[in-house]
Amino acid sequence: MSLKEQPETGRAQDIPGQVALALIARGVLKPEQLARAARAQQANGGRADLALTQLGLVAERDMALAYAEVLGLPLTEPDAYPVTPVWPERLSAAFLRKARIVPLREAGGRLVAAMADPLDKNAIEALQLALGSAPAIQIGVPGDIEAALMRLYGPDGSTAAAPVASAIPAEHLAADMRYLREQGSEAVAVRLVTQLIAGAIQAQASDIHIEPYDGSLAVRYRIDGVLSAMEAPDFAHYPAIIGRIKVLAGLDMAERRKPQDGRCLISIEGRRVDLRVSILPGLHGEGVVLRILDQTRAPLHLGRLGFGDELQAQIDSLITQPHGVILVCGPTGSGKTTTLYAILRSLQKEQIKIVSVEDPVEYQIEGVNQIQVRPQIGLGFSEILRAVLRHDPDVIMVGEARDSETAHIAIQAALTGHLVLCSLHTNDAAGAVARLADMGIEPYLLASTLRGVVAQRLVRKLCPNCRIEDRLAGRAGLAEGLSAGTKIWRPGGCPACRNTGYAGRTVAAEYIPANETLQNLILARAGSAEIQRAFVAAGMRTLRADGLAKAASGVTSLEEVLRVSAA
Repeated sequence: MSLKEQPETGRAQDIPGQVALALIARGVLKPEQLARAARAQQANGGRADLALTQLGLVAERDMALAYAEVLGLPLTEPDAYPVTPVWPERLSAAFLRKARIVPLREAGGRLVAAMADPLDKNAIEALQLALGSAPAIQIGVPGDIEAALMRLYGPDGSTAAAPVASAIPAEHLAADMRYLREQGSEAVAVRLVTQLIAGAIQAQASDIHIEPYDGSLAVRYRIDGVLSAMEAPDFAHYPAIIGRIKVLAGLDMAERRKPQDGRCLISIEGRRVDLRVSILPGLHGEGVVLRILDQTRAPLHLGRLGFGDELQAQIDSLITQPHGVILVCGPTGSGKTTTLYAILRSLQKEQIKIVSVEDPVEYQIEGVNQIQVRPQIGLGFSEILRAVLRHDPDVIMVGEARDSETAHIAIQAALTGHLVLCSLHTNDAAGAVARLADMGIEPYLLASTLRGVVAQRLVRKLCPNCRIEDRLAGRAGLAEGLSAGTKIWRPGGCPACRNTGYAGRTVAAEYIPANETLQNLILARAGSAEIQRAFVAAGMRTLRADGLAKAASGVTSLEEVLRVSAA
């Protein structure tokens, strides 16, 4: 495809309008969203097409595709960016960052360059003046431009480009104008925090850890449950970064001695993402953890969680019970809440009233009455549960049974005809019975109300593009049920998985049904080890055995199963 020249000034005047029409035609922009951006930008000055991405109404890649369509210019794919700077002696890194331009290559004596904003006439004229000839322009996705500039020229907070993601403003014109003025100010803190969050979203991270040390700053993303170090901003910007995060989350700017928690809603590439913010004072300053709750990527459907066919059928049968207690167990980060949400979605019907009591509410589910626990005002799990029972629900989800009082109320709710879903922090399914006994639940009550216990872990899935075939060989002693010579797979490493060998996660789980065997063991006050032995002897697939079956089928690696499961 031949490269076209930048449009003449007269024709370029209507390009933003053509771009907006192209976005509407492609179904990624609604007319009312365009009107909102136009009103805000007319009052604030500037171009409406830039407001569309700054307000989070259009994903940056969709905007780049629209520019390419209207201008007849090619879109630069991520693998087309150079590995070394092109013409560094003629083009300064400061200018390229400010203009958001990446030189790609030389073709026929002309520079081929990718631009985030192909309508920036001043940048194109400056580029032509520096080179002595008109450049051949291609369209670049802003995130790809930022990543290439960082890789080619290194970090430079003072000249970094304006952010491409932002806090969601209120629906009023005044808030939109205020937000756009903030964008135009190019405040370093705004840019750096936005880049950190946008980078985490792009990497599909679940958490961002920002940790100050003596004169340095560390940033780590938790990707597929494992922390990975990222390039951190200069320590000089640390106070501004903390301040910006506190502003977004509505926290006390002056408080530096006590932990603080909050949340905020941001817009990344045209979609809403909820952030939970936790700030903890340390020796060298306040550390921050941002939990990313991206509902568009959460697999809130039982069929997508990765349960095996047999276990899936058992869970499907379990949740059709009219009343009783269903427990989902595992340590922090094992996916318990996601499983509970998926069950709630499966139970959603017009005829069923569902109420959840959570701390915090992680995802909002339409049709479910979700209640946030607020212990600071005396509104704990037990207080809310008492009130919930007076609202005649059919299904109750208790985010976690943390104390004896909450556990007793959940059992009473099950006895009075409610289906109660609850999570517990135990290592295995058998341990849930002992945990409830420790909370003072009488055996006869537990035996009559418990319907089933699911225990789970999350294991990383092998990247299908680079996994390497292996043989179990001498490690057979570590893998119950797998014989020596069994074909397994191990991680390789490629650009698609960031050279980790893994991409995404799935569930390894075990299930104990509340059958007569379990009821008798509960009434006999059997310990967790005795319960485990009884059900393994009866043919239960343990959590580790489920993980090993996934390793044998090439879904995950043996090392990953051993990392998350006990022998």
